[in-house]
Amino acid sequence: MEIVDTLNKELLVRNREKNKGCSLDAELYKNTALSYCKIENAIAVLSDMQEDKSYVYFSGTAAELGIDSSENPKIIDSIWEEDILKRIHPDDKLKKYIHELRFFRMLETIDFKERSDFSVLSKLRMRDRNGHYRLVRHRMFYFYSPYHLKLRFALCLYNIAVNQSLHLSPEFMIINTAKGEVVSEDRLTYKNVLSAREMEILKYIGDGFTSKEIAGILSISINTVSRHRQNILEKLKVKNSVKAFNKGFWK
Repeated sequence: MEIVDTLNKELLVRNREKNKGCSLDAELYKNTALSYCKIENAIAVLSDMQEDKSYVYFSGTAAELGIDSSENPKIIDSIWEEDILKRIHPDDKLKKYIHELRFFRMLETIDFKERSDFSVLSKLRMRDRNGHYRLVRHRMFYFYSPYHLKLRFALCLYNIAVNQSLHLSPEFMIINTAKGEVVSEDRLTYKNVLSAREMEILKYIGDGFTSKEIAGILSISINTVSRHRQNILEKLKVKNSVKAFNKGFWK
């Protein structure tokens, strides 16, 4: 997926090159993740951007979601925890990646001393141990190195949402926790503008599929795909379909 490649490039490569001298105490952040896990009964994932490694701490939430917690903590050689990610609804996972990239790029533009005021708050649909989708509250915090002012750790917390009402939809927000303000909300809300088929095609465009590939996947003609793409451009007032997908997320 193109968005994952972009995240890896921005979160890992750039930081690995520039953070060689970062001497933050990883044990301190591991203990922070463990504390959240115990106090909030959350799944806590601490990702080390310098080492491309994650530490996953499990709680009762893991059992409800059917996630194997025989290793606790589980240490993996990646910042991506696939046992968790594979349970997220595909549409929500794509939005999650986009949202995290927006968050990173936003923090890169503000003063280092103010970055700790911000975090991500999301509601995602995740499959539970019975294969049913449930709303899960996801929070993410970034920790920057005072040595090079670059991202070192990311902490993700997962809890099953209290309100499971069927009418609730996934949410993606960036918040200023110091002020209690929503800084940015998910703007991939084209459902009021685009048809269901146009939304579907826009998603495939975002995943990097060509018109021919989209036509094959959806069992429609290339001309039909082209017509939908043109409609998307006109409705969203952009010059190309990639900009339609990227609008509001990448910059």
